[in-house]
Amino acid sequence: MAVIKSALELALERTKNLQVDESLQKASEAKLEGRKAASRWLEEPESVDFKALAGAIPPEHRQTFLRAAFEVLSTQVQLPLNTGIDKAKLEAAGKAIIVLCGLSSRFGSEREAKLAQQQVQSLFQQILQFLGQYSEEMKRAEQAIRNQWAPKLKEKERQLAAQLGQNVRIDPMSDPEFAEFYRKNIDAMRKNYANALEEAKNQLAALCGFATNE
Repeated sequence: MAVIKSALELALERTKNLQVDESLQKASEAKLEGRKAASRWLEEPESVDFKALAGAIPPEHRQTFLRAAFEVLSTQVQLPLNTGIDKAKLEAAGKAIIVLCGLSSRFGSEREAKLAQQQVQSLFQQILQFLGQYSEEMKRAEQAIRNQWAPKLKEKERQLAAQLGQNVRIDPMSDPEFAEFYRKNIDAMRKNYANALEEAKNQLAALCGFATNE
């Protein structure tokens, strides 16, 4: 025999669902505010007070706010597409991450938070050095690839010159064989650096209590 729920039971279930929905909405709002705050910081750091903004978020959603801000800032920490890095923007992101770390609910005391901030600052400096090293290594690798390919390219130019009866210059990147060789070597190098950088960013998140599994 089917159990017929009372009006009170049904009302309580609806209330429970409403409470869950409201909690999810508050969490979503906290995440959005965190992202907006981090974006503003990158444009105009002096206009953002993370401590005050976090204080305005309900305590149960404060960590969501901080994690969302951290995620936006950490996207600035990436391998440059060209050989240069935007050091000023990276340093601004690092400064904000240190502030966010100090506000994390992971720490039971101010002393613990300060220690974590020091560790984050040290790790971020290592990341900056790593990115600078990457830029230099990419320049050297590109030059080494061009030097290695130069004899083949000169031979192709010589053959074309003999056919056309005039001197010929070939842009290395317009040569499919060279382009494939270049891409394969540069992509492999970039992948190694990208993996190492991702690991360092995960360490940053873990130090602050912003890892996705926390």
